[in-house]
Amino acid sequence: MSRSHGYGRAEAVAAVALALDQLTKALIRGELLPGERIDLFAGVDLVRVANRGIAFGLLDGAGSLVIVLAAVAFAALLGVFLAASERRGLWLPIGLLAGGAIGNLIDRVDQGAVTDFVDLGPWPAFNMADVEITLGVAILVWMYAFGEPAAADAKPDPAKRAGAGPESG
Repeated sequence: MSRSHGYGRAEAVAAVALALDQLTKALIRGELLPGERIDLFAGVDLVRVANRGIAFGLLDGAGSLVIVLAAVAFAALLGVFLAASERRGLWLPIGLLAGGAIGNLIDRVDQGAVTDFVDLGPWPAFNMADVEITLGVAILVWMYAFGEPAAADAKPDPAKRAGAGPESG
């Protein structure tokens, strides 16, 4: 796949992820008052929470530091993608990460906090962007740990060379 094709796919995934994130947050902000809770089913509630920290409420009250950290992490993410954009499938986790990060950044700039709304009991509340970011990180880790190597890193397979197979004799 060409580099530009991978960029286009990453952009499309990011756009869909961003749209889902912003739509779900707008629905929650339109239907629930801050702190209001609705029981969906056993162990899962909808609750409107303003998260001023980073993931799962860490660094709550850190203000501008959170935006700076998010911007640095996003720049690093883009650097990884640009450096390894030939890696097959990299567009998917990068698109998920970008869409989720941009969605939460929009909240921070526009609302002063991220709107979280899924509450699984003992786990801190989260939103679609958090799911997208978590899924993107998981796929990225899997790709680098277990996936096939990037085209530039791939070593030629001696068995695939002409005349090296069993049928050559």
